[in-house]
Amino acid sequence: MGEMWAQTGSVIASVMFVAAIFQQYLPRQLRYPVERYTRKLVSFVYPYIQITFDEFTNDFRKQSEIYSTIQSYLSVKCSTRAKRLKAHDVKDSKSLVLGMDDNEEVTDEFQGVKLFWGLRKQPVNQTSFSLNPQADEKKHYRLTFHKRHRDIITRSYLDHVLKEGKAISVSNRQRKLYINNPAQNWHSYRGTKWSHVVFEHPATFETLAMDPKMKEEIISDLIKFSKGKTYYEKIGKAWKRGYLLYGPPGTGKTTMIAAMSNLMDYDVYDLELTTVKDNTELRKLLIDTPSKSIIVIEDIDCSLDLTGQRKKEKDEEDKEENKDPFRKMREDQEKTPSKVTLSGLLNFIDGIWSACGGERLIVFTTNYVEKLDPALIRRGRMDKHIELSYCCFEAFKVLAMNYLDLDSHELFETIARLLGETSMTPADVAENLMPKSVIQDAESCLKSLIEALEAAKEEARVKAEEEAKSKAEEEAKLKIEKEEKEKDQSAKVEEKCNGT
Repeated sequence: MGEMWAQTGSVIASVMFVAAIFQQYLPRQLRYPVERYTRKLVSFVYPYIQITFDEFTNDFRKQSEIYSTIQSYLSVKCSTRAKRLKAHDVKDSKSLVLGMDDNEEVTDEFQGVKLFWGLRKQPVNQTSFSLNPQADEKKHYRLTFHKRHRDIITRSYLDHVLKEGKAISVSNRQRKLYINNPAQNWHSYRGTKWSHVVFEHPATFETLAMDPKMKEEIISDLIKFSKGKTYYEKIGKAWKRGYLLYGPPGTGKTTMIAAMSNLMDYDVYDLELTTVKDNTELRKLLIDTPSKSIIVIEDIDCSLDLTGQRKKEKDEEDKEENKDPFRKMREDQEKTPSKVTLSGLLNFIDGIWSACGGERLIVFTTNYVEKLDPALIRRGRMDKHIELSYCCFEAFKVLAMNYLDLDSHELFETIARLLGETSMTPADVAENLMPKSVIQDAESCLKSLIEALEAAKEEARVKAEEEAKSKAEEEAKLKIEKEEKEKDQSAKVEEKCNGT
């Protein structure tokens, strides 16, 4: 058997040598038929099939996604099987990725079939001088397998490689925070609809200051959504879910979004509506948003004229314009060119275009939920409404553990009573708990919070008294005006009677 393979190898080498000679000296018109029959002869004695995966596409030498996926898949195989490794600083990866060195080979096995992966590098014919040596090289992965396993490889194995490679890429990648670019920049060289930075917000649901029952409810809802692909297909709905976060400023709406991202391992797409040209551009942004993402529109009531209260008092406008004749001109110049409408935004959320892609969360935040158009926040668009209100005692205990490493203290009882008697946001509570110097201890921070709560309570009391006094004065004024009006009417009636 060894002698037979040696003879076969010798024949193949001889054939390749003769083919090279013919290619060098034969006329061009004879090269094609010679190469054709040479390949047939080689395929007859060589029972292996090869598939190559180039590193770059023809789109401005953009790296192929398939090549990157294979690189991620082979990184696991190479770390245990390859003898020569190379560390790659892969874009968006948390750490270095180990891969095979140039011209190295590793084996893989799938359903009892043995395969060979190799990384090949060859120079590229350049017509001009290049200062970048890597630009003059062309790399590709080469998969080699026996021809009797063609069906298994093409129908099952390649899908397996891409699926596993994508899973490894997702587990290794860094989360990103995206912002949409103005539409006029999309047509520039290699212009993109979204720009991004690495998203490293440390917030988690464990550190989030809110009611524990509500927290568990939200976590359960998010996990159920992430596992609900089959369920959404069954009920005939797009795999997406809307969240409306509302409450006073400083109650943790933005922190909640960061905690969602860290729990789900989703990228965040911060959509700035004022830079979107029109409804068509809005749809294009949606299409360019991949799965496993959170689309966020913060302060939706302030983004555009999308609220239910769209009309202004014309008399007030006329008065202001008469005072300042250049006011309208300045406002026209400052007005956003965006033509996004409420109808366009509604279609963006749950229209037919929202089904392009899956596993997406859409999150709106607002400080004034009563200002929003009811059609915008109805169930089915914003499926879950989450009110983030003032700090309760349970939320305070989370903050005390985060900032002071305290789970109990004799002053907790006083703080619990004051939190029930006054309103203070978690942001204000956290600011008072944060040590202002290295020598300030936990008890001093708690006393500082108690003082702030008592001051807020007194301020609320004074404000309530002033409002009550103002209301009483207004009622008294209206009563006097009413009495005077009735007195005048009586006098007019009496005067009319006397005249008659």
